[in-house]
Amino acid sequence: MYFIHYLVVTLFVRDLIVQYESGGKAVNAVDGLSFSLEDNESIGIVGESACGKSTLGLAIVRSVPGGRVVSGDIRLDNRSILNMSEEEFASNIRWKKIAMVFQGAMNSLDPVFSIKQQFEEILQVHGYCGDSAKTINDAANSVGLPVSVLDKFPHELSGGMKQRAVIAIALLLRPKLVIADEPTTALDVLVQAQIISMLKKLKKEGMSLVLISHDLGIISEISDKVAIMYAGKIVEFGSMREVYSDPKHPYTQALLKSTPKINGESDLISLKGNPPSLASPPAGCRFYDRCPKAKERCKAEPPVTKTSTGHVSCWLYEESK
Repeated sequence: MYFIHYLVVTLFVRDLIVQYESGGKAVNAVDGLSFSLEDNESIGIVGESACGKSTLGLAIVRSVPGGRVVSGDIRLDNRSILNMSEEEFASNIRWKKIAMVFQGAMNSLDPVFSIKQQFEEILQVHGYCGDSAKTINDAANSVGLPVSVLDKFPHELSGGMKQRAVIAIALLLRPKLVIADEPTTALDVLVQAQIISMLKKLKKEGMSLVLISHDLGIISEISDKVAIMYAGKIVEFGSMREVYSDPKHPYTQALLKSTPKINGESDLISLKGNPPSLASPPAGCRFYDRCPKAKERCKAEPPVTKTSTGHVSCWLYEESK
């Protein structure tokens, strides 16, 4: 079995703001996010579409097409990666210490090159001096990708095999941290289960993981911590067990109630209205217009963050003191 030997890793994200231009206005897709990831931990980033989940992942690997990091800090092993030159980050950090499985990963493979050629290109670009054939085979084996598949082209593979190939590429240089953005999207249930099992195995071998998804079930399978995002902000953060068993923020509560259960006991709900425009966000809580527990104070003032075992941004808990 192929065991990956990872070094100690700690990821710190502090007060991160990532901005795009839209219609002549500045839009903060990620607005003041902070969290940390300790050695061998995994964190799930959960939220509905367009809440900033993917932008957060792209910012960590310093690849935000059409956008830019305005302020904040991202640290790996207490080194600020945002202060590095692009050359240093590309040669020493990206793919070697931090790798990303991009959203829509099945379309990330170049259709005119074989899987092996795409593996070899990454090793060549990064000046790899080891046994390339063994490294490629080991990476393929680590994700259950048959070596016979390496000579095939992407169109010859099933969706599950393409997804495994993309994850193997992310693991090729044995990074310390992997960011997986919707790694099971568009896969059938059986293949989803296989990918989840594979990620759990890699995590046991020492990989740290940032898992981005709107699927609460997948997040609960793998993650130690969970961050609930809404309209560019983290509204609740804590251990997976505590957030799932005792959700505090009304949005988190609504998310959990929107998940069907096998026994049919859940009363599925839907929220009224739509998320706010990030081009002109409200002065107070961004969930105000959709919140069933909203009060007048919520409209006027942004909620404070309360910390115990995690944190929740909601005036309900300030008023309960």
